[in-house]
Amino acid sequence: MAKSKNHTSHNQSRKAHRNGIRKPKAERYESLKGVDTKFLRNMRFAKKHNKKGLKAARKAAAVVTGP
Repeated sequence: MAKSKNHTSHNQSRKAHRNGIRKPKAERYESLKGVDTKFLRNMRFAKKHNKKGLKAARKAAAVVTGP
């Protein structure tokens, strides 16, 4: 008995293009699922304290350029 065929790409391209090959929609923020918990915790604190500094800088800038 002859060996059977293992693989063919016949008609696959046509099937794929019938509905168009589209890029996956890009999300604004990539998921952090599966990321190290210690890293996530540190990132959360870093964001928090970065906002704190920005707030102070904006306040100082408002005083300098204020009415």
